[in-house]
Amino acid sequence: QALVEAAAEQFMNENPDCVVSGSGNGSGAGLTAVSSGTVTIGNSDVFAETKLDADAAAKLVDHEVAVVGMGPIVSKNVTVDDLTLEQLKGIFGGTITNWKEVGGEDAEIVVVNRKEGSGTRATFEAAVFGDEKNSYKPAQPEQDKSGDVQTLMGSTDNAISYIDFSHFDDTKFTAIKVGGVEPESKNVLDNSFPIWATEHMYCAKDADDATKAFLEYMLSDDVQSSLVEEQGFIPVSEMVVVKDAEGNVSNK
Repeated sequence: QALVEAAAEQFMNENPDCVVSGSGNGSGAGLTAVSSGTVTIGNSDVFAETKLDADAAAKLVDHEVAVVGMGPIVSKNVTVDDLTLEQLKGIFGGTITNWKEVGGEDAEIVVVNRKEGSGTRATFEAAVFGDEKNSYKPAQPEQDKSGDVQTLMGSTDNAISYIDFSHFDDTKFTAIKVGGVEPESKNVLDNSFPIWATEHMYCAKDADDATKAFLEYMLSDDVQSSLVEEQGFIPVSEMVVVKDAEGNVSNK
């Protein structure tokens, strides 16, 4: 959302007759809305075919505009600074419930999850759980948006959640390593840091000229060579690996 809003501001300055507006409601909502025609562009952290039926997904055109890293975050009072994927699976699957089980203090872990339909959640769970279905429902209410996670993590002790790199805020929480690897963009390039997704912007095949022009602008040097990194994302061109709709990673 932040990247597209920044790009939209520049685009409208250069094209005063165009208006680009939107809201952040999760990948599932974006894909559903563009599929039904209520919006002209649907942004998503996941491939359309993972959220829509095959016929609906086939009617959309995908534009891969960036890559985003996502990582676990903990409350400022938590002393743990590194967790393996297996430990994250235990925590978010409900089998590890106390920080002392993973080298921390004797305190109950407060799990903060995103709602179903969130592309961030889908990406995180794909990396942590693989093909397994996670049915654990933590006591803490599930959060709609990354901003909601930021706010809750900043006011809750002993908590853990996950968020994309662009929303990291070390004044509110601590981003931690996964398997000894720092959650940094450079470590995503070759999949050393395993929690990441391609950022998609979908439109209808018969999209109007203004929509097509804005999507072309998202892939232009004006956005790719500056705004993408400024907003905490990774240009697709810098990646040495690619990920498909099934989550398989391969070299370019």
